[in-house]
Amino acid sequence: MDSILQLFGFENMRELVMWAGYIGLAIIIFAETGVLAGFFLPGDSLLVTAGLFAAEGTLNILYLNLLLIPVAIGAYVWTQRRRSRYAVRFTNLELLANLAPRRPGWRRHLPPALYLAAIGGLLFALARPTMLVNVPREDATVILGIDVSGSMTAVDVSPTRLAAAKSAATAFLDQLPAGVRVGLVAFSSQPRTLVEPTADRQAVRTAIDGLVAKGGTAMGDALNAMLDVAENVQKADAAANTPGGAATPTPNPSGSANPGAAPTPAPSAGTATTAPLVAGILLSDGANSTGSTDPLDAANRASTLGVPIYTIALGTPDGQVQVQDDRGQLVTVDVPPDRATLANIAEVTGGTAFDAPTSADLQAVYDHLQSRIGYVPETQEVTSAMAAAALVCVVAGAGLASLWFGRLP
Repeated sequence: MDSILQLFGFENMRELVMWAGYIGLAIIIFAETGVLAGFFLPGDSLLVTAGLFAAEGTLNILYLNLLLIPVAIGAYVWTQRRRSRYAVRFTNLELLANLAPRRPGWRRHLPPALYLAAIGGLLFALARPTMLVNVPREDATVILGIDVSGSMTAVDVSPTRLAAAKSAATAFLDQLPAGVRVGLVAFSSQPRTLVEPTADRQAVRTAIDGLVAKGGTAMGDALNAMLDVAENVQKADAAANTPGGAATPTPNPSGSANPGAAPTPAPSAGTATTAPLVAGILLSDGANSTGSTDPLDAANRASTLGVPIYTIALGTPDGQVQVQDDRGQLVTVDVPPDRATLANIAEVTGGTAFDAPTSADLQAVYDHLQSRIGYVPETQEVTSAMAAAALVCVVAGAGLASLWFGRLP
């Protein structure tokens, strides 16, 4: 048995078992690569179990090519082991140690390892792998609802609640993909539609910069005004996607500062199979104190229209402002945010409720929303990326071999 093992370059059975374990581990790693890297087979078939079978149980023959990698590793190890078994023909070992150059050590293994990585990348590219990536939306509409009631002058959020809201909303606009349309509804005692949904960011920025805090909080009426805008957008998109239909929005009951706005453009090609996203972001710092509509009634309407409302409760429970009483005297009034109502609105409409007790928290909320609303996961082929990585490995291996050993293997 020992003679047979030595024929293949192994000293004993223990060493054979050790190398068999290494090769088996390599097989498992390469077989599971499809699952760990999030890759899918052509036709959106998810790799399962050993990474070699499609979800419907059919074998993907192309992925069997990866088994060549551990075979190549085993062949390389065997070659190196055989090389060390050659008989020493130089009898004076002490003189040989002085004459022979220093062994390159680990460096001689690095170029072959890079070549093997390149082969693996090319073999994987043969299966045309795909992965999920976030791509910018081109067919979404976001309606911002910003509270400008008197409580927004509170300074528990630096520098003031309104200043923080304006800064975060402006940064949110800058981060959204260019194709996303944005509308703006400001509300205090009454809602005002300042900007109809548009891709013109400057128009929205100008309207945000002009916001001034004054009055009560008509949260329910504001949500209704946002839904009026959303419903018009939905009707316009539906008409644009209907053959022979005209994209003419219905009149806005809440009024608009831009009645001559152009009709909403049709979604880009390839997105007609699903309705374009229409969502609202409602920022408020207080409880509903005036208006004719209960916020939860408006939330039920949003649910019916399929418009998710993402709510932001701005401020802390310790927020205070000074207002004049009936006698003209300044009195201090507590203005805590109504988190419960805002959370209920988000839950009913299918949105998400956020708390923003500081300006940094508010900015983080908008950062999260822009990635959630402005982008959509899409399956894309990454064959070219795998091939490019393989090319880099080949060039790197050849460069190192030339630098260290003065030759190209």
